[in-house]
Amino acid sequence: MKVIRLSLVVGAVLAVAASAAVAGASIVSPASVARTHSYAVQPAINCKWSAGMCTEVQSRLSTRLFGHYVGHDEPSTLFDSNIPGSGNHMSYTVTLPKDPSASNPNQPGKSYAFELSGAEWLGMAMCDTQSYPEQVKTCPPDSNKNILDPSVSPKHVGQAYEEMQFYPPGWIPWPTWQVAVGASSCSATQWCAALNIDSLSFNPVTNQMNNPACQKKVGEEYVNFAFITKNGKSTGPANPVDATTAGTYTPNPSKDLFMNSGDRVRVQFTDTKNGLKVTLDDLTNGKSGLMTASKANGFGQIKYAPTASTCTEIPYNFHPMYSTSSPKTRVTWAAGSYNVAFDTEIGHFQGCTGKIPATQFGLLPNGTPTSCPSTAKEGNPGNLRPSDVDDLFCFPASEALVFKVTGCTFTNTGFDGYSYQKLWPDGNTKLHPTPFQFTSPLTGPKYNKQYGQVALETDLPAIESSLNIPPGPCDITTGKGCTRIPITDTGKPAAFYPFYSTTRTSGGCVWQFGNSIPGQITDFGRNAQYGRLLALNYTADGTWTRIIQDFKKYLDGNPCPQR
Repeated sequence: MKVIRLSLVVGAVLAVAASAAVAGASIVSPASVARTHSYAVQPAINCKWSAGMCTEVQSRLSTRLFGHYVGHDEPSTLFDSNIPGSGNHMSYTVTLPKDPSASNPNQPGKSYAFELSGAEWLGMAMCDTQSYPEQVKTCPPDSNKNILDPSVSPKHVGQAYEEMQFYPPGWIPWPTWQVAVGASSCSATQWCAALNIDSLSFNPVTNQMNNPACQKKVGEEYVNFAFITKNGKSTGPANPVDATTAGTYTPNPSKDLFMNSGDRVRVQFTDTKNGLKVTLDDLTNGKSGLMTASKANGFGQIKYAPTASTCTEIPYNFHPMYSTSSPKTRVTWAAGSYNVAFDTEIGHFQGCTGKIPATQFGLLPNGTPTSCPSTAKEGNPGNLRPSDVDDLFCFPASEALVFKVTGCTFTNTGFDGYSYQKLWPDGNTKLHPTPFQFTSPLTGPKYNKQYGQVALETDLPAIESSLNIPPGPCDITTGKGCTRIPITDTGKPAAFYPFYSTTRTSGGCVWQFGNSIPGQITDFGRNAQYGRLLALNYTADGTWTRIIQDFKKYLDGNPCPQR
């Protein structure tokens, strides 16, 4: 029996329809969720419905801002260091997954990288003086002077969060407006990457949102976005007011950095006078790309002006917020407790056996998202069930670049999609992809200093607190009902929840994500690796509150240092 609170999903669908509609259109009824237009979609990524692209807002604030839960599952690896520069200057090496063959893609038990995770990313906290909590007009970059606990004062400097995201190949091509819901591809066979910076237009002291024009145009949480290019120049304005479909959100193989499956890629972050610069060097094919979060590349703030009638972009060089990386250097509006972190976006993809009409941006011509028909089945061919209300933003196999799979990409609030099945990397490369692997970062002027502390974290309580599923929603005050292996919409524990492990390669120790994989050193207790419930302090109603948003466990130092 489906027991997810229907209003949760209907609310999200209403948000999608509202974001996709032309000015002046009106909602026919909550049941039909229909708007009349001809694919007149604004190009900006609006986090009100683009949940897979955006940093997750803490759950109580998410419901307050959007009227429903907006977020997604984010198992993460956190890296802490007290070395100056560790919060803004670091280097990783990643190895991109390889997929099984494209033949017989609907074989029971077969999976691809895009079905398991819509994106993997490397992140850090950023300055944004127009972003939450809207109390301080300056933000000195790369400085621990910006550390302030909400329980001490709400007057924290404005904060954003950076995510340098990798996108897997082979399924529905960019630009599809479900891109922000996960699983879009730049190429039939190659990976691409983009620099994302998420900000939040909300004042938690006065409880004011930004003006209606900005809410309609870019949303309360908004994204600066630019693909990593070979010459470091963005192909379209990165800021959400000026962004264009053809420039900002359409990959350009002649200008963007494309990488092959299995390639080893060095990723380096450093702050410059013009903003944070990320450089990708493909160590396998010798190609490189970069992007700087600068005014020159069209990055900008959205002016916080709650009484204005227009939405204004302010050209801005985004700089890292902190000098070091520690639990004190988090973004105080986000569900996660991290600053410097690796994260994998899971919980989006769901298979569908039904007939999906031709789509644009995952929407029908009347503005409603495509859905898996009620007469169809969801899930992997080896594990089919009746479709349900979170099977939205669906695409037919005919639109896929290589892997001809019909699927839906909305946040899978039922914890029963592909991410929650035993379809993850496990050494069986005929059926499953190889894992995404990454080293612990190095910091210091010459990228030769280790991060001394690692933690593993997942934001399951933030998701579970928004769902009405047995034995009841997770209580983020007491922790009652919060489960480390989530409960599905049938009231049973998820069939599987993926985890991190370490292994040794020719380049030294690396982290990887998935199932038990031959050759791994340790899996840190599989799901036990996410540890205990974690309560965090947040500003609320001019004062502060303490709520549970994550499971988190500190490991014994850094068990996988980079050579």
